[in-house]
Amino acid sequence: MLAIGGAVLFLSVICGLAARHIVPLAVPAVYVTASVAAGIAYGLDKSAARRGTWRTPEKTLHVLALLGGWPGALVAQRIFRHKSGKVSFRLAFWATVVLNCGALVWLLWRTAS
Repeated sequence: MLAIGGAVLFLSVICGLAARHIVPLAVPAVYVTASVAAGIAYGLDKSAARRGTWRTPEKTLHVLALLGGWPGALVAQRIFRHKSGKVSFRLAFWATVVLNCGALVWLLWRTAS
């Protein structure tokens, strides 16, 4: 539940920053769109895992997270109970979160100066 709350809080803050014209409206649009895409990708991958069919490559899931879909990926990991136990995947996932948030901080810093 903490993960879902954190993802919702993050997206709410990003939308609030856009409403106050601190970040362009495109920023929350990218996060929401990428989050929905990541959630769908996790759902499809979980379904494929159950059926034993072609799986979504982990690299694709990480790219979606890096591009701003990490809030949706985090929620999907909890809802589908998918990719949440594999340590190497989780480490790479959190690295994408750090990189994405670092890029956002850089954008905010550049915009403020």
